[in-house]
Amino acid sequence: MKKKAIAEQSWILYDAGNSAFVLVMVTAIMPLFFKQYAAADLPDAVSTANWGFANSTASFILAMLSPILGSLADYKQRKVSFFAFFLCIGLFFTFCLALITQGQWLLCLGLFVAARVGWAGANVFYDALLVDVSPPERMDRVSARGYGYGYIGSVIPFIAVIGLVLSAGLQGSTLPPDEVKIGFVIVGVWWLLLSIPTLCTVRQVHALPAPDSPLKESFSRLYQTIKHIRQHRQVFIFLLAYFFYIDGVGTIISMSTAYGYDLGFDSTLLIAVLLYIQVVAFPFALLYGKLAAHFSARNMLLAGIAVYSLVTLLAFFLPSLAGHGSQVTLFWIIATMVASSMGGIQALSRSYFAKLIPADQSAEFFGFYNVFGKFAAISGPLLMGIVARLTGETRWGILSILLLFVLGGFILYQTDKQ
Repeated sequence: MKKKAIAEQSWILYDAGNSAFVLVMVTAIMPLFFKQYAAADLPDAVSTANWGFANSTASFILAMLSPILGSLADYKQRKVSFFAFFLCIGLFFTFCLALITQGQWLLCLGLFVAARVGWAGANVFYDALLVDVSPPERMDRVSARGYGYGYIGSVIPFIAVIGLVLSAGLQGSTLPPDEVKIGFVIVGVWWLLLSIPTLCTVRQVHALPAPDSPLKESFSRLYQTIKHIRQHRQVFIFLLAYFFYIDGVGTIISMSTAYGYDLGFDSTLLIAVLLYIQVVAFPFALLYGKLAAHFSARNMLLAGIAVYSLVTLLAFFLPSLAGHGSQVTLFWIIATMVASSMGGIQALSRSYFAKLIPADQSAEFFGFYNVFGKFAAISGPLLMGIVARLTGETRWGILSILLLFVLGGFILYQTDKQ
């Protein structure tokens, strides 16, 4: 029992480590670094679109790899090995981003795509390990704690990076590139250190017996799963709903800083808002986990989707407000709404899915989970990028995201209530 508790805590701790990558490299600092330094010579709409295309490319690569890798990882102790492999890829290319020089926007995007593939690939197998560290009755709370502590854990390296930036002084709203690059190294070190307990203590409990030809058998199992998908009707319906609503959530997370910058908000405000979101998201993620025990994970997911739908509408009308003060006020309101549901939606999606699938095929099914999630992550930023290029205004891409939440919520409502 004690070993189980240690493994559970170590699993949660990894969320605190890898979440720093999301906050600094995907959401807060890296988008500004790219626009202000690596792509300084490009127009705002073009650099924002290119950032969206890079996020879509990373998602596409992993979507292609996830099913077969997940199928292979269901054999004994493969999950941890694949987890460690992708972790090393993510860490290596995160450190490489500290070597970028001004104007190298294409190389910057290439390294970022590789780092994000490593980060997301590690998460495929990390998520699949949830069934190995927690029984079904605890999955909602454990998953929510992972996301909750992830938000707080990511704040520590984030504050260290901001301290470096402020100590160098902002030139207007431009971040000092040398200090930002040191910040990338800090993120990598933090991520590495908090990965060690997971690597040392978490072990695969549910596994399939290893065949003579794992690769051939994995393809065969993958084919049979797809062929008999109707036998997993609830899994399929959920994945279809997940495809749409997580697309909207992911797009808002990865594109929000670039959008705020295009609206004229300075770097200091954007960083302050993101720090605020991380802190507020912590208690709300835990709250979603507790409320799921009373109202069901399905109903709490529907509530989170409704909140994000309203966020999308408010963000679209944000540029129309007269006066910079009114825009800033609404921006803080939107940030609070995002913080209230961001962790809850992601955590309960993970645990809800984990309870629907066979435990000994968790990596294979989480491979499909990530296929739907990654293909969703392609379409949202891609759609937003295309619309931004066609209209010259990023906000019109925001309006299309509302459709994703509406479709996701409608399909999720079709799943069984129990």
